[in-house]
Amino acid sequence: MNILFFLTPKSDVAYIYDHDTLRQTLEKMEYHKYSALPMINKNGRYIGTITEGDLLWGIKNQFDLNLRDAEMVPITAIHRRLDNQPVRADSNMEDLVDKALNQNFVPVIDDQKNFIGIIKRKDIIKYFYEKAK
Repeated sequence: MNILFFLTPKSDVAYIYDHDTLRQTLEKMEYHKYSALPMINKNGRYIGTITEGDLLWGIKNQFDLNLRDAEMVPITAIHRRLDNQPVRADSNMEDLVDKALNQNFVPVIDDQKNFIGIIKRKDIIKYFYEKAK
């Protein structure tokens, strides 16, 4: 099965750029009520995933700041504990399921390693649930 069937396109995904600030990231997470966001660079390449935990521990261990000061902290200054591993758009279902077991979303990249969207674990489970009925 083509994994792109499950794709939520980049245009429908909340993500941050690697040149965004800590404050911008916090505000985007709060607005969308997400606990993790994919990070891309200005060329659209997938860089990694930033989580609430990364932000919390980064603020605690690296900075003594308030929200106004957070405008001056580039998001790349925050250490990411673990990145959601991406799959290529031409990956097979086994690769997708393997990644989704440990991640609530799987970033999808093209041949140039450009971020094209995500596949949510929820959509994979829903697919297999419907298939099992």
